[in-house]
Amino acid sequence: MTRFWLIRHALVEENARAKLYGIMDVELCPHTLEAQKPNYATLARMLPQGAVWYVTPLSRTRRTAEAIIAAGYGPATLEVSADLIEQNLGSYQGLPHAELPAQLTQPPHPFWPLSGSERPLGGESMQDVIARVGAEMEKLAAKHDGHDVVIVSHGGAIRGAVAHALHIDADNVLHLSVQNISLTRMERQPEGWRVVTVNTHPA
Repeated sequence: MTRFWLIRHALVEENARAKLYGIMDVELCPHTLEAQKPNYATLARMLPQGAVWYVTPLSRTRRTAEAIIAAGYGPATLEVSADLIEQNLGSYQGLPHAELPAQLTQPPHPFWPLSGSERPLGGESMQDVIARVGAEMEKLAAKHDGHDVVIVSHGGAIRGAVAHALHIDADNVLHLSVQNISLTRMERQPEGWRVVTVNTHPA
């Protein structure tokens, strides 16, 4: 069995939040990063020692992982997985939120900027994200069988992992809340995937 501990990165800075940032490499909010130090300490205590750690190529995941490690987890090597990155919003990236509706070809999801099947020019649909992340989760489960794996990733990618595990479609999984620095736990057992918790906040 492989045990996965998935954490969404910390809140990004205010100017970045005003736009659709997708796979853009934006900075974390420095004020929130400081204010949530107790939450990082809680996460550090919750996570298993000796785990394998993964981040994505985007600095917000690495900085979040480093904050957890510095808050008491102890030394850990951060591996990088490009297949656990956020949804690529293609031509929609960088748009102010108010300008997005005019660009959409389908009605937006009530809890996500796009519907589950909308694929922006040069980007991905959430269905694509589920397929990409699901394949990577299977690879990591096989590679690290018998171990704990901590993944600091993104809201869309974590939803994609849950969708893969539960065999649910993109529009349904987008109803799940995955907040910043929340913890989602999953297990790849011989019989299949098991979702233990979703969106646990380290209060």
